[in-house]
Amino acid sequence: MSADLRLDLAQMHCVPVQGAAMAGAELAAQLARASGWTLAGARIEKPFGFRDYQGTMAFVNAVAAIAEAEDHHPELVVGFNRCVVRFDTHSVGGLSINDFICATKVDALMAQSK
Repeated sequence: MSADLRLDLAQMHCVPVQGAAMAGAELAAQLARASGWTLAGARIEKPFGFRDYQGTMAFVNAVAAIAEAEDHHPELVVGFNRCVVRFDTHSVGGLSINDFICATKVDALMAQSK
């Protein structure tokens, strides 16, 4: 994905959405831009690894802050040194641009911590 497209998503904010879930070419294009995120049913997910539990929990808390700021909350599956982040949009019964906005923000969070 080009840096410009990712920057655009990183600068966007989630908005309430209604209607149909993202599908077809639009979904394929967004998924192609979402590095490391995979389609899992009607949601996207990505695993993140850490050295220890403290690092994992710091990540979880930072993701929670993004979720609160965007009012778009992921499912988090937390283990000792890993966390799987899953996004979907309940109001459309699948994926929306909000999921890709938040995925981009989570990726930016990880890039800042390196």
